[in-house]
Amino acid sequence: MKKYELTAESIVKFGRTLFRIKALVAFGDIEEGELGGFVEKEENLDQSGNAWVYGNAQVSGDARVSGNARVYGNARVYGNAWVYGNAQVSGNAQVSGDAWVYGDAWVYGDARVYGDARVSGNARVFRMSHYLTVGPLGSRDDFTTFFRTKHLTIGVKCGCFKGDIDQFFEAVEKTHGNNKHARAYKAAIALAKLQIDLDEEDSDEEETGKES
Repeated sequence: MKKYELTAESIVKFGRTLFRIKALVAFGDIEEGELGGFVEKEENLDQSGNAWVYGNAQVSGDARVSGNARVYGNARVYGNAWVYGNAQVSGNAQVSGDAWVYGDAWVYGDARVYGDARVSGNARVFRMSHYLTVGPLGSRDDFTTFFRTKHLTIGVKCGCFKGDIDQFFEAVEKTHGNNKHARAYKAAIALAKLQIDLDEEDSDEEETGKES
């Protein structure tokens, strides 16, 4: 059973026609008949789960929103991006390319997450200075993403590794010793510590909650 349908209301963005969605049944915090944001096609938003696109948010291209993820505000998800789990994308944020935002991650404000970035766990990204993707690195040519967490620490996602930056340093030393891959990863770690802003500031946007 479908949870939503595409309505006749449409907008054209960058040569693509997007349609406003309408809930066919009640689920999560969505009421039957409630209007949502805009998608280009049904493949952009799963018909299962509680995932939803709110307000004027847009999902297009081959991008996907699934699980319990929420996209709202003026946010855009496009390209081959994937937002899933309990992730939230809001404000004027954009997720594009082959980027994934998942877990309990929030991307909001004016952040732009793109390329091969993997923003996950308890990430809190609302500026470009809140994450860094470096790659390909290592023997597997992985892309490594460093990001600001809600605890004002630096989280890391690299291949099958997910943890904080100190744990990542230890894993690099254990796995690679002092070979060229270790030196490359350690250079990326040093760069992340310089680049990622951990100042305790609040965005001027509401971080969570359904749009009114």
